[in-house]
Amino acid sequence: MSGPCYVAVDWGTSSFRLWLINAAGQVLGERRSDEGMTAAAKNGSKTGFASVLQSHLGALGVAADLPVVICGMAGARQGWVEAGYIDTPAHLSDVLTHAVVVGGQARDIRILPGIAQRDAKIPDVMRGEETQLLGALGLDAPGEALVCMPGTHSKWVRLRGGTVERFATFMTGELFSAIARDTILSHAVAGAAEAVDGDAFRSAVAEAFAAPAHSANLLFRVRSRQLLFGGCAQAARETISGTLIGVELAAGLAEREPATSVTLIASGRLQQLYQIALERLSIPVNIVDAEEAVRRGLTGAAAAIWKK
Repeated sequence: MSGPCYVAVDWGTSSFRLWLINAAGQVLGERRSDEGMTAAAKNGSKTGFASVLQSHLGALGVAADLPVVICGMAGARQGWVEAGYIDTPAHLSDVLTHAVVVGGQARDIRILPGIAQRDAKIPDVMRGEETQLLGALGLDAPGEALVCMPGTHSKWVRLRGGTVERFATFMTGELFSAIARDTILSHAVAGAAEAVDGDAFRSAVAEAFAAPAHSANLLFRVRSRQLLFGGCAQAARETISGTLIGVELAAGLAEREPATSVTLIASGRLQQLYQIALERLSIPVNIVDAEEAVRRGLTGAAAAIWKK
């Protein structure tokens, strides 16, 4: 196995993931923590980013001259160094050519930019997801692609020939957390297990997908159903989740051509939920692991930047 060539970092709002990679794209070592942008930028200091990165590089014994490529919130306005946005339509290769150098560092550190949709009617931004797209689809994916990337803020992206033409963000994950924690429905889901109640979830997805305009009423029915007919907290939890995801799918799939499959970039519970939802609606789906996608995207970026 060859020695390390570069370090790849996915720096989110609340999470930090680092991989030590060799020329063949193999992982030689990794580090994970909750030292995301929020923790690194505590008290408004930019020096926290360098300290966090160096602590993990030191733990792996990384050589002082090994370069680092970073995606995610380290490049946000509140991050380490702002890496701006590339405007749609944006070819994924533009992400590589617009990487920003972090100045004042002994090693070569680059931060990848995000992508912006500067349309006054449908403004949107992504940061980090562009690297997942690069890893999942490659630079020159032929034809059209419809990609779903679930998360706190889910992304639906339309690409053609490796070019991001347009995309939309849905606050599905954040809404679920707020509804389950801070509304009257918190009583309905108290003590709910993490396991998926497939029947409740599938029914909620189908109902919300068929009538997304009724979503607020469908959510209140979770409360009414429990009061009038009983039911467990787990079913209530999955009904809320299915309703929100069903509404998201109604919008994300609105202009989908019948023969077009959905590329689902996800992992863990979210991958399971969105796969169940898409299959319930008879939508063909191709699954790409989210962590593998971002790691492959960073690997491709490093290879292009440093010509390894």
